[in-house]
Amino acid sequence: MSTAFFRKERDGITLLVRLTPKSARDGIEGVEETGDGRAHLKARVLAVPEDGKANAALEKLLAKSLGIAARDVSIGTGATSRLKQVKISGDPEALALQLETLGSP
Repeated sequence: MSTAFFRKERDGITLLVRLTPKSARDGIEGVEETGDGRAHLKARVLAVPEDGKANAALEKLLAKSLGIAARDVSIGTGATSRLKQVKISGDPEALALQLETLGSP
């Protein structure tokens, strides 16, 4: 499996996510590759993309899925885009293992 959908940093992980707001349910749907060869984690949330509601729902979904505190997850770039870089604070090795599992369909 490709690990190109996240990068280990000194104090955590930068995760590449494609978010679909206004979905029928909250969930993570594995890793997808775009036409240009970049990989990202696919996520869906019920929340609408207004006033940061979808971004907040994504942060909560990732925190719950990884078993970490919501305060350790934040949108880095792409707040108004479907493609986002999400910063996750913590042990990069442990987070990488969890993301490998999360990224599997």
